[in-house]
Amino acid sequence: MAHEQRLELKLSQKLILTPQLQQSIKLLQLPLLELSQDINQELMNNPLLEEGIEREGDGKSEQTEPSMEEERFGDSADNAEAPLEKIFGFTTDSYFEERESDGRDFGYFNEGTEEVPSPFERNRSKRNLYDHLLWQLRLSTVPEDVGRTAEIIINNLNDYGYLQASIDEVSAMAEVDGTMVERALRHVQSFDPPGVGSRDLQECLLLQLSPLSLEGTLVERILREGFSELEGKKYKQLATKLKTSLDDILAAVKIIEGLEPRPGRNYSSDEPVHIIPDVYVEESEGKFIITLNDEGIPRLRLSNYYRKLLANKKSLGPEEKQFLEEKLRSAIWLLRSLDQRNKTIYKVTESILKFQEDFFRKGAKYLKPLNLRDVAEDLGMHESTISRVTSNKFIQCPQGLLNFRYFFSNAVPSSQGDMSSSTVKDMIRAIITEEDPAEPMNDQKILDILKGRGISVARRTAAKYREELRIPSHLKRKKWF
Repeated sequence: MAHEQRLELKLSQKLILTPQLQQSIKLLQLPLLELSQDINQELMNNPLLEEGIEREGDGKSEQTEPSMEEERFGDSADNAEAPLEKIFGFTTDSYFEERESDGRDFGYFNEGTEEVPSPFERNRSKRNLYDHLLWQLRLSTVPEDVGRTAEIIINNLNDYGYLQASIDEVSAMAEVDGTMVERALRHVQSFDPPGVGSRDLQECLLLQLSPLSLEGTLVERILREGFSELEGKKYKQLATKLKTSLDDILAAVKIIEGLEPRPGRNYSSDEPVHIIPDVYVEESEGKFIITLNDEGIPRLRLSNYYRKLLANKKSLGPEEKQFLEEKLRSAIWLLRSLDQRNKTIYKVTESILKFQEDFFRKGAKYLKPLNLRDVAEDLGMHESTISRVTSNKFIQCPQGLLNFRYFFSNAVPSSQGDMSSSTVKDMIRAIITEEDPAEPMNDQKILDILKGRGISVARRTAAKYREELRIPSHLKRKKWF
């Protein structure tokens, strides 16, 4: 077969995402905290962007005091913004005409004041588990090999105080034998808090018995000989296995329940994460008002100094001019993308409010089945856009702080028509909350109650909903005392 070279001309269509479009898509799906971090990073990278400072009283945004370069460039009479038509032949006004024309305020450019954190909050520090254990190790008197191996063990503990590395792995890291590792591990396990340095839950609970003088008691026998029955709450089998009465077993189990399964969590340095809503929905005079949350979001504006510098083209070389023009395009696109993001979130919230108006007015049991396609068709957008908007975002409404995805659920047949699966889950949670702790209901009993209310679901579906609610089975929910 002969090989030959030839030229061919083909026409093809490809969908290529430009960097600007990729940035716009990224901003659309970012939650509020990550959006703030992204904007702050852009402020550092782009000299054409600056953060506006608000004058107290009139709520208007103003620029910070002029720099030496700005004062040298022009006097106060020339402080008017350089028109973009001198640079590109167009302005940014067209990007925001829709927001101005329909009278809606999408929240991003809202005026407000930023709270200054308290100095007590800024300077507050909390000792973590690693520092606490290392402090105890420094105060102890042990051979150098034991101390060095113990420090390696401390470095391999997780936030709850459990050892994540095996004896062989620690032995290889410390270049000592397994006997030395076991000795160092016992030394770490003698530290406060009791139970630290354990390799599993059983060992963690056993290590807490010595400080409580519970060694040699029924509590220790249960943990050593009947741990599997203890996990399954099979107390009658445990009493038979250990040849003791059920009352003694229950008394010992009550002591075990008072032990700490995660000894290191009280030393966690992680601050609690508070969910910040992206959208507020409030009812006023029978109408719902939608407000986008802009708390912590820098208020961006184009730098007047660099715009004037670009307008005066004679003062710039070719490279400087090209650099500043690229940064100006990037800044304008960012402002446009942020405004478009707010408009899209606003419209999606409006659509959800239209579909779920009964929920917002009457409560959770009036939540209707809804999917992303319904909202996409209502707004004339792609389903993937709705998915990005509703991902990792929260809405504060009269019913509480809810994830956007809470409003999207499958339909469950009922005698009164299709019902939302989220409503069925709320019913299951309420049924289990009202049950007798001494005689918890199994999935079949829960299913019978649902059927009595006209809701037709399979038993495996009811079990799946219970597991999604992170509710254990009836055997593990049973209270013996």
